[in-house]
Amino acid sequence: MRHHETRFTPPFPLQDAQAYTMAGDRMIVIAFRGTEPAQIKDWLTDATTPPRPGPGGNGYVHHGFAEALESVYPAVHDTLAELRSDGQAVYFTGHSLGGALAMLAGARMYLEDPHLAADGVYTYGQPRTCDRLLAEAFHKGFGGRMYRFVNNNDIVPQLPPEPVFTHVRALRYIDSGGTLHESMPMFSALTDRAKGLTADAFAPASDGIRDHFMHNYLAALEKCLG
Repeated sequence: MRHHETRFTPPFPLQDAQAYTMAGDRMIVIAFRGTEPAQIKDWLTDATTPPRPGPGGNGYVHHGFAEALESVYPAVHDTLAELRSDGQAVYFTGHSLGGALAMLAGARMYLEDPHLAADGVYTYGQPRTCDRLLAEAFHKGFGGRMYRFVNNNDIVPQLPPEPVFTHVRALRYIDSGGTLHESMPMFSALTDRAKGLTADAFAPASDGIRDHFMHNYLAALEKCLG
């Protein structure tokens, strides 16, 4: 396993960006570390920082995500080029901030270095990361290979605000009862989210934070698999 880490100094709002590369005979998994919603909420809602050009000149990405990815991308790229010696399948994954970095890393390799393109991208509680132009370019390369899991009222996928930033497609929605849906009509999703908010009568607003925790994603997915 390889560990990639870069530390930041203020005023950049994150302490560091980290990724881990795990390689075997048949598969290579690159996992980007996430962060807690309280640490990035203000940053994600800050509209004063202009977006950055996206990979391959396609659209735009959130400035902070671009900076965080750039800090570890060279090490991730070089490690993947070194370890992918026998045609292993490659997967990117991440939770929260890590989900945004996994999606952007997948997009960058597909658009700029296609011989290293990933076979799949799996994200959990990923924030909105890019504009519609990059989202469409990403979908062309990863249609059927991108899985963006959102747990009910998770607050982070609702940030940064639209319309400047948007999500890539391939939503996998986990409802308030823990059931996984490959698609969810808007009215049904709104009804289900309202149901989730009332699950804790003493702290309804906490649902958006509670649903973001990775252990709740794992519990729901284990329930679906079981």
